[in-house]
Amino acid sequence: MAIIPRPTRSYKLGPPKSDARTRVLAQWRGVDLAPIEKARTLRVKTAADALPQVLKELRLDRRRSEAEVLKVWNNLIDPTLVAHAQPTGLHKGTLFVTVDSSSWLNEIVRYRRKEILDRLQHSFGRELIVKISFRVG
Repeated sequence: MAIIPRPTRSYKLGPPKSDARTRVLAQWRGVDLAPIEKARTLRVKTAADALPQVLKELRLDRRRSEAEVLKVWNNLIDPTLVAHAQPTGLHKGTLFVTVDSSSWLNEIVRYRRKEILDRLQHSFGRELIVKISFRVG
C-alpha cells in the first residue's frame, strides 16, 4: 500500500495581485506579504537622509578633534615637557596626561599647568578641553 502525499492548500489573504510574481510568492509563502512589504518601503530612508544623523550620534567631529589634540601635543608644548609627559586620552572635556615621574608631575602641576591649558584651549577651543588631569604612569 503506497502512501500518497496530500496536496497542501495555500490560502490567499486579501485581494489577488495583478503581478504574477507577487501571486506566486504569496502562494508559495502561504501568506500575502505585499501589504507588509509596502508598509516597510514607506519607512525606508536613503543613505543620504540617514547619514547626517548617524554621524551626529557617533560624534566623529569631536573624536577627530580629540585625536588631533594627541597628535599636536608634541608641537604645542615645550620639548622638555614632552619628553616627560604625554596625553593618554580626552573624555568629556578632561585631557588626561601621563607623566613619567612624581617630580615632573609636581613641576608641571605647580608651574606649567595653566600655560599648557591656555595653549591647548587657544588651539582647540575652550569647549573641547576644559581641564587637564595629570597622573604618574
